[in-house]
Amino acid sequence: MERLNILELDKKAIEIRKDVLKMLMIAGSGHTGGSLSSVDILVALYYHKLKNDPSNPLWNERDRFLLSKGHGCPALYAVLAHKGYFSKDLLWTLRKLGSQLQGHPQIGLAGVEISSGSLGQGLSIANGIALGLRMDKIVSRVYCLMGDGETNEGQVWEAAMTAAHYKLDTVCGIIDCNKLQIDGFCCEVKDPGIHKHKWQEFGWNAIEVNGHDIAGLIDAFDQAEKVKGKPTMIIAHTVKGKGVSFIENKAEWHGVSPKKEEYEEAIRELDEALNTIK
Repeated sequence: MERLNILELDKKAIEIRKDVLKMLMIAGSGHTGGSLSSVDILVALYYHKLKNDPSNPLWNERDRFLLSKGHGCPALYAVLAHKGYFSKDLLWTLRKLGSQLQGHPQIGLAGVEISSGSLGQGLSIANGIALGLRMDKIVSRVYCLMGDGETNEGQVWEAAMTAAHYKLDTVCGIIDCNKLQIDGFCCEVKDPGIHKHKWQEFGWNAIEVNGHDIAGLIDAFDQAEKVKGKPTMIIAHTVKGKGVSFIENKAEWHGVSPKKEEYEEAIRELDEALNTIK
């Protein structure tokens, strides 16, 4: 596995954000806010923890990553390209007719484990995969990234009970807790309460972390792997639109892409941030 130090990972996250914005600008549509908020989570996972082989995407003993919040796929696509699953040139075909990079992930693209988009289903699929791996005596982990708005879905809580009941300690859920969904702030649409307490009551190990602190995320993933007898949920507190001042914490950026002028301004901000990393 390619190992980068923390400063290199911080730089990698900025480069991936730049690619996400370029993809969305060229496509003229897509989900900007939730893609940008999840970048650091994906970088910490793919560059530190995930057992994977881009040259052999279907390696049987790989760890599995499921993007339940499928609309955030531009971030996943960019990370997969940077890791070498497919050519970076493919990124600029996002949402084009006939492209493998559709607006939600589809099975058939190297590195994509499930087709997703209907929110709430990912954790149930993670449970099924984990049970199958257990039956086959394969020691691999299953990671599932959800949005905090997604936890409004009842199926999430059915899956939460199932994972705890079967003691699926190879399941690690992650909540991209950016506090916003398409209709506004999560606490105003349907208040989720305190995520950590709720998951603990459902029988999970729960870890809270700054979702933009890559070192903290790495530590959380390492802690989760050591827990036996129960699944782990990592509640990653993030900022929707992270990295671009005029996009951050704006619900209206949930499902729109930047225009050329907005893209250029965003890239200037990200380049400035890149130059401050020594």
